[in-house]
Order: sequence, then C-alpha cells, then structure tokens
Amino acid sequence: DAQKNRNKNADNCISQRTRLKLTHKRPSKMAFSSSFFRLTVFLVLLAQIQFLSTVVAEEVRVEIIQPGNGPPITTSHRYTSHVTLYIENTSNGSKTKAGWSTRQSDGATTDQPFTFQPGVNLIEGWTEGVLQMNEGERSWLHVPAEKGYGERPMGNPNGGGFYIPGNSDLVFDIEILGKEGEQEL
Repeated sequence: DAQKNRNKNADNCISQRTRLKLTHKRPSKMAFSSSFFRLTVFLVLLAQIQFLSTVVAEEVRVEIIQPGNGPPITTSHRYTSHVTLYIENTSNGSKTKAGWSTRQSDGATTDQPFTFQPGVNLIEGWTEGVLQMNEGERSWLHVPAEKGYGERPMGNPNGGGFYIPGNSDLVFDIEILGKEGEQEL
C-alpha cells in the first residue's frame, strides 16, 4: 500500500509539472507580432498628431485690428493698401520691422499705397490672408515661412531697403483701402 501511494504521489507531481508547463508558456511569435503591431500603430498615430500640429502652425492667420465695412476681398479685383512688413519670432511673439512700409508713420518717405491683385505675383500667404479680409479692414496677417519666401532670403542684408532672412515667419500690418480706382474707404 505504501508503494502504491508513493507511485500515485509521483504521478500527481508529474501531472502537476506538466500542467504548469502547459499553462505557463513563453510568449509566442504571434504574441510578439501583435505587440509589435500595436506599438507600430501607436507610433504612426503619434507621428500623425505631430504632423497635424505642424500643419496647424503653418496656416496663415488673420488677426483683426479694425474691422472693415466693405465687401469681401476677391481675386477678380485690384486693391490699394497700406502695409508694414515685420519678421515674427514665433517663440515669443515679438515682431521686428523688415524695412518695408507704405506708411510714412512706419518709415516710408511718404504715404504710398501698395496696389495688388490676390493671386497675382504675390506670396501664397498674402493671397490666403487677404482673401479672409474685407475692404476697409486693418489686420495683422501672420504668414509662416513656408507660405512666404521659404528658405530664400529677400532684399539687402547690408541695409538700404528691406531684408528678410531665409525661413522667416512674416507679419504684415495691412489695411485694405479699397478697389483700385474707386474712392478709398
């Protein structure tokens, strides 16, 4: 009887070890693949979120100083405007004059309105911004470098006129006076 009990106990131990081995398996290649897939999806989503936040930062923004009471700006007319150009430091919001203005109060020799037609020989950001404005409106037009002059520097870096370093975010203080040839608002 004692021998039978020892044999039975030994069988029970072997059975318990076998069950432990069966229930405690190492992660399979499939489990690893699944975890890797989830991590990859997470990283792709994170990259998309970062991309979208960058895209938002690269949008033209119009900040109204004084609303206009005229009709909306369109691509089918030429307009006269007063403009002062600044370079924007987006990290602290400061602005530095870039040396170009049509306003005597901002450094021009006389008030000399600038005439333009949206979409014709202008930087992309200018056109996008003014098309959000109305005649008579004065606004800060924030233009990211990608929609301005990009990597190209513009003007004279040694003084004597305006200068815009490459990769500069721009701010235009723009007042749209009215359509060319019509009475200015």
